[in-house]
Amino acid sequence: MNQPQGGSAKASTATSATRTRPAMASKRLDLPSTCDICGNARSTGKHQRCSRIRQQTKAVEWASYMANLSARKAQGGRRHA
Repeated sequence: MNQPQGGSAKASTATSATRTRPAMASKRLDLPSTCDICGNARSTGKHQRCSRIRQQTKAVEWASYMANLSARKAQGGRRHA
């Protein structure tokens, strides 16, 4: 239960270099009500097995996303045109 309190931008930028995935969403995600793996409703039953399968299939996607994110940060430059 070591959750950061408040909206400190400094804390989030300090840990972003060591992350392997993006930060958790702070708002409700717009996900479909049915599971994309088993097809059952997400609100009923446990989806730990589905979650593990999803994590394994998305691992490559997350790696490329985080590589692109770090490349953009390293590039720097103008943020606003």
